[in-house]
Amino acid sequence: MADDDQRQDGGDRPGRLRGAWRALFGEQDVAPPGRMRVSASRNAPHPRALLIEQLIGGMPGAAIVLDSDTRVIAFNAAAASIAPALRSGEPALITLRMPELVDAIRRAGKTGEPQRVEFFERVPLDRWFEAFVTPVELDEGTGASSILMMTFNDLTPLRRVEEMRADFIANASHELRTPLAALLGFIETLQGPAKNDVAAREKFLGIMQQQAARMARLIDDLLSLSRIELNAHLPPSAAVDLAPLVRQVADGLQTLARDRQVEIVMDAPEEPLVVRGDRDELIRALENLVENALKYGAAGKRVDITLSQAKTRGGLPEARIAVRDHGPGIAPEHLPRLTERFYRVDVADSRSQGGTGLGLALVKHVLARHGGRVSIESKRGDGATFTMHLPLRTGE
Repeated sequence: MADDDQRQDGGDRPGRLRGAWRALFGEQDVAPPGRMRVSASRNAPHPRALLIEQLIGGMPGAAIVLDSDTRVIAFNAAAASIAPALRSGEPALITLRMPELVDAIRRAGKTGEPQRVEFFERVPLDRWFEAFVTPVELDEGTGASSILMMTFNDLTPLRRVEEMRADFIANASHELRTPLAALLGFIETLQGPAKNDVAAREKFLGIMQQQAARMARLIDDLLSLSRIELNAHLPPSAAVDLAPLVRQVADGLQTLARDRQVEIVMDAPEEPLVVRGDRDELIRALENLVENALKYGAAGKRVDITLSQAKTRGGLPEARIAVRDHGPGIAPEHLPRLTERFYRVDVADSRSQGGTGLGLALVKHVLARHGGRVSIESKRGDGATFTMHLPLRTGE
């Protein structure tokens, strides 16, 4: 009975592992679980390199296998995305330039014990990883750790969630304090001195509705920004034609334009301009720019939206969507900070227009995820131009 209980609890796991290795490596090569019996000269290709490559190629996460000299035997596509310099037969300590990972490889090779380490990459984007370095004995009975099996977990989504949660709490608590205090003050007034004052009640309820709507917009923008930042390391791949997108945004904001007595003038080429992107995110970004132009540049009575093709300084083709208003313009000292969260040129004017201070930050992050950028040009008294720069799709 004890033996049966042990098997049910996983006590026969070594036997199952032997069966798995026997299926992979053949009867004569079966070693105790956790080992592979393989021999190879230092200079010759590893006799099991192809099989190991096929084995780790099907793994969803990044995996690298090193020999006893810490040279690369095999790696999968996910590992190549983490360390593009990886080459079979090359020393891993040179191609893997993360100090924490190099130290873990050395410790595992020296002690024969599994190692776990976390490391951080800044280029091309901020990313966090968890790595496991596991020594595997190939020559049975020698006690020598002949290969090192390295596996990786991408911790970036978890870390980004942690950062966004901290940012959300800090920003939301600051920005929500004012409208929340106003709501509480009006509620106390309506429950007290203005309890039976019909005119005051109607006036205060209207203000309370505006403040509640402002809080709702703020929360919506914060959540949208958080979602975009969470996926910042995952570039979109869908094909998006910009001309219909621009027309859709212009048509959708005609009501706001009529209310502000502003004319929207659009100029777009007949031929398609296709980018790799997320259509909903690009629409949201362009809507923010056009809404700002309609609200803050209404004095000019016209907003121009121009879609064109150009080249970057490096000669690469890009699409440009320029949104120009003819309003009072923006002082030059404000331009470098306009895309910061909650930065406002005029706090009172922004709040009176229903702004949350997050619109341009959202535009910046959307374009960064698409491999693009936003540029701003303005002079006092001569309006402002906000331009979305997006790399054009070239081939498949």
